[in-house]
Amino acid sequence: MPTRSSSVVARIPRSGTALLVLAGLLWGTGGLVGSLLASRTGLQPVAVAAYRLLVGGALITAYAAAAGSLKTVPRTRAAAARVTVAGVLLAAYQTAYFAAVQATSVSLATLTTMVAIPVLVTVGSAALDRRPPTLRAVGSTVIAISGLMLLLGSPTGTSGHHAVGAGLALLAALGFSVLTLDRRASLPGLDRDAMTGLGFLTGGFLLLPAGLISGMELPLRIDAVGAVVFLGLVPTAIAYTSYFAGLHHAGAAAGVVAVLLEPLTATLLAMLLGHDRLGGAQILGAFLIMVSIGIQQAPAKATPTSGWPGWRRKHG
Repeated sequence: MPTRSSSVVARIPRSGTALLVLAGLLWGTGGLVGSLLASRTGLQPVAVAAYRLLVGGALITAYAAAAGSLKTVPRTRAAAARVTVAGVLLAAYQTAYFAAVQATSVSLATLTTMVAIPVLVTVGSAALDRRPPTLRAVGSTVIAISGLMLLLGSPTGTSGHHAVGAGLALLAALGFSVLTLDRRASLPGLDRDAMTGLGFLTGGFLLLPAGLISGMELPLRIDAVGAVVFLGLVPTAIAYTSYFAGLHHAGAAAGVVAVLLEPLTATLLAMLLGHDRLGGAQILGAFLIMVSIGIQQAPAKATPTSGWPGWRRKHG
């Protein structure tokens, strides 16, 4: 019996990592589909983000309702506050990122956000655990940042407000990192899927006024409607559900795997679809990202002080 129990516990981080990998791969499709939706319909980024959160939130909430999870959601201030905070963070992340794009450029906003997230998650995990980050964490983060800078290339079209754009990108990274680092015990009756779905709907409704001002009229064409459904289902509903489930098993530090796989997947998809070609620097960047992921996921020594901070934390 002890052997069987130990093997089950040992498999939990692996299953969590698999869910994080799935989330990162699916997130990588979001940029292409979002760009396609914007180019085919003329929607502004904030409108695309509002559609993404609303449709994704509706799908996750419908799934939670079908599973009976909504029936147990407590009608308390604590539950309402938990959902509201999640919605505000999601809306802030989306709004800050797209505002950073508008202030500078897509490349600079993406690079700043993606570089900041691994740093914030590593530092945040160490702070919550009240100990310095391990050499392994620092090393993999440095390698990841180097890989991202090579993969995403030098920012172009950055003639706008650099300081404002960088600040907004950092704000976006902070919002995402806070969601990732949340270690609060789950409230009794508030299922994770119900919490995610309601949080996304809240974030979508918060973005709705800005989206309506920018224009959210959607042409009733198969390409436009299909893009909205795909954006809400694949890189949002399925990806984020997998991401939060993976975090529950593997911990916050392991969530960086999904963050790193998103730009890598998007770059490879652009290459496969003929929109881009990988240069030597990008190939090296992709290799460094994979090395960083390998370092993070390599088995750690079974000692009380080894491994990534998030792997040892307890979940409610």
